[in-house]
Amino acid sequence: MSEDGRNILVGVLALIALGLLSSVTFGGKSIGAAASGGYTVQASFNRIDGLNVGDEVRMSGIKIGEVSRMRLGPNFEALVDLKIVNPIGLPTDTSAAIHTDGLFGSKHIVLVPGADETELKAGGRIDLTQDSVVVTDLLDLIIGEAKSNASKRETELNKAKAAAAPADMPASKDGDPVTAPGGLLAPLLGDPPAIKGDD
Repeated sequence: MSEDGRNILVGVLALIALGLLSSVTFGGKSIGAAASGGYTVQASFNRIDGLNVGDEVRMSGIKIGEVSRMRLGPNFEALVDLKIVNPIGLPTDTSAAIHTDGLFGSKHIVLVPGADETELKAGGRIDLTQDSVVVTDLLDLIIGEAKSNASKRETELNKAKAAAAPADMPASKDGDPVTAPGGLLAPLLGDPPAIKGDD
């Protein structure tokens, strides 16, 4: 291929790349404009460990929005703003729960619609909430429960052993329950010889 042909090919490829870049840029702006609509509702939680701005808001497994803001409320509760971009109405008795993808995955908020016919308005508040579950606290709870059960089993086993132990047997002065008078071998050994004292 001649040098002119190579230059033409490079120019065509550059134009194609520029067109693709422009389409992606304008397409992203269109998507962002579409996502900028919707409305915002607020949810109140006691703790939101692991939740971040931008995390998904889901309903029935489908993303309908995202977390847009988090802050501390006047009563020390965690207030979370949810940007709902899906054109869907939420009943006023909708509940919100913080879930985790897997055991150590990212957090997201799951909304469960209620049965109320009245819908939440923009700026409305969701009070039926379930806090975030901290994995370390859950593991500590499981370990503590296992230790408690093991201690109970050990106590019951010791009680069973004590109940099955034989009654105390007579012992000699040296504490031997076998050779002492009345001990286990007393019938075989006979009575010990009498020791006469000095006249």
